[in-house]
Amino acid sequence: MSENLALYLNLIIWLVGILLFVWLLDLIILKVLRALSVRIARKSKTNLDDFLVAHRVPSYVAHIFPLILLFKFVPMAFIGFDYVGVLVLKILHILFVLLALALVKRLFRSTTDYLKTKPRFHDKPIDSYIQVFMIFAWIVGVMAVFAIITGVEIWKFFTALGAGSAIILLIFKDSILGLVASIQVSINDMVGIGDWITFDKYGADGDVIEINLATVKVQNFDKTITTIPTYAMISDSFKNWRGMQVSGGRRIKRAMTISQKSVRFLSDEDLTELKRVQLIAEYLNTRTSEINAYNTQQDVDKSLNINGRNLTNFGVFRKYVSSYLEKHSAINKTMTLMVRQLEPTPQGIPLEIYAFSADKRWENYEYVMSDIFDHLLAALPYFELKVFELPTSLGGEK
Repeated sequence: MSENLALYLNLIIWLVGILLFVWLLDLIILKVLRALSVRIARKSKTNLDDFLVAHRVPSYVAHIFPLILLFKFVPMAFIGFDYVGVLVLKILHILFVLLALALVKRLFRSTTDYLKTKPRFHDKPIDSYIQVFMIFAWIVGVMAVFAIITGVEIWKFFTALGAGSAIILLIFKDSILGLVASIQVSINDMVGIGDWITFDKYGADGDVIEINLATVKVQNFDKTITTIPTYAMISDSFKNWRGMQVSGGRRIKRAMTISQKSVRFLSDEDLTELKRVQLIAEYLNTRTSEINAYNTQQDVDKSLNINGRNLTNFGVFRKYVSSYLEKHSAINKTMTLMVRQLEPTPQGIPLEIYAFSADKRWENYEYVMSDIFDHLLAALPYFELKVFELPTSLGGEK
């Protein structure tokens, strides 16, 4: 047998033997680690190991030992083929770097999923920090690969990195801004996962479902998804409804415009009729007694209603609205409750209700508010008041 043939035969035998041995070893370690990790995950009280198994971390760990053995056996197999042996070793080193990156990535994913199950970290932008760590890991990994290919020591790449920092900052500008924004958002507790936010600039109105390094994802109430740059959370203005959600009620702030022409003084006949309204009967009895006593004491000429003190239908209706809200079961009585008259407008006099619904859920809140105004609009004729309406071809308020 010639020397060249012997070398090639030796190479083939070694490669077949090594690959077969490493493959069997990898298979055995993989099965053992997988079975062992599943058994440990079932018995342990924490669910971190469950996430490690779900992300196949033990499977990637199992590949490390056979790869290390390849580093030992490859020089023996490629005796007489030094150039090819060096090339194969470089490929194995690159595979080791890629395996390490894949393992780190899956470890980070497992940690992220585990922390999201904890109430303390539920609303924190964990994805942003994990992405930052992965960016650094990939930078180190890419440099290590270049160092392996070129044969240059890795610390020299870091030296070159300092010189090219301006270019790197330009490339990763959005990521850096996102990182700074994520840190500020987290430290200042500006927004968290599950918060209802309104961001008019980006057309977002819904719940935050994800915060990562580059974007904040908002699921709008129409089930569409709006993506907002993370740094916009600190550079632009948005509304976070969390304060309302954790408070005792949701604000009702709505006005109805009363026609000025319908506002007038109340006569004795009007008062007698309105005293049949139970919510304000006691109030009218008390007020009419006080007013009559005052007018008698001051010897007021009541041949004209404008003289002395009088009740108006608008003022009595305002008292009725206040009493109605105080008795309403859906209104939070411990928070601000106010019925106020706003500045008159060309359309009329706005009567605003400022109160808080005890039920903060959107559909129930809307129902409560509609129920209140349905009743008040129907009650207006009893006080001979009218809501302003624009004139139409069918006739209307003028």
